[in-house]
Amino acid sequence: MTVLCYHAVQPGWQAPMSMEPDMFASHMGWLARHRRVVPLETAVGSLDRHGRLPGRAVALTFDDGFRSVHQHALEVLTRHGLPVTVFLVAATLGEGGHDVDWVDRPPDSPLETLTVDEIHEMQSLGVSFQSHSLAHRDLTQLSYDECVRDLTSSRELLESVLDSHVRLLAYPRGRHTAAVRAAAEAAGYTHAFTLPEGREPFGPYALPRVGIYHDNSVSRLRMKSNRSYVPLRTSPMATRLGRALAGARHG
Repeated sequence: MTVLCYHAVQPGWQAPMSMEPDMFASHMGWLARHRRVVPLETAVGSLDRHGRLPGRAVALTFDDGFRSVHQHALEVLTRHGLPVTVFLVAATLGEGGHDVDWVDRPPDSPLETLTVDEIHEMQSLGVSFQSHSLAHRDLTQLSYDECVRDLTSSRELLESVLDSHVRLLAYPRGRHTAAVRAAAEAAGYTHAFTLPEGREPFGPYALPRVGIYHDNSVSRLRMKSNRSYVPLRTSPMATRLGRALAGARHG
């Protein structure tokens, strides 16, 4: 499993999704020395049929677009010259913004997300931004039509902010079904990423990542960056069934 998923880099926040800045810096130093970190856009064209990158290649991603990535991760990433992709919750950038209401164990102080100015600054430094849906809803609980609208709105809003194409999606909490995968394709994405905890379908709209969490040491990172992923291959019949289900919901 060679696409790594981080969330926040925020001191004092003990939730699984947050990492202490010092530990994050240790992670990035180890990756810079021992792995070939490639842009995610490059990675999607290089994954083998098991969702692995060749050799010692890895790709770095962040979910949610927390402001702590700018505050505590950007300098480390830039110093090591490591490419990274941040998946943004698009509604946080819309008129009036959208509060971070999807975190199970928030810190004592309100969570902030990246501002448009910070995103543009990070773009100028080579950071890539893609979609993490419109408002971080569980897409598996939406109808097919609702899912297509959510993902299309997210892509269009982000493209207007970024002035670049948005073609990659990370499912909120990694959750997806055949209908959600079909909706992602219908909404204009070329690839979508998951966070599997076991065997699950594999394909362009179910690309595996491994989550990196608060208590993960460098030794744990080394193990996770070497881990093999054995997918549940999606048969042509299952693919057709998913498309048929999506069509039924669309109708």
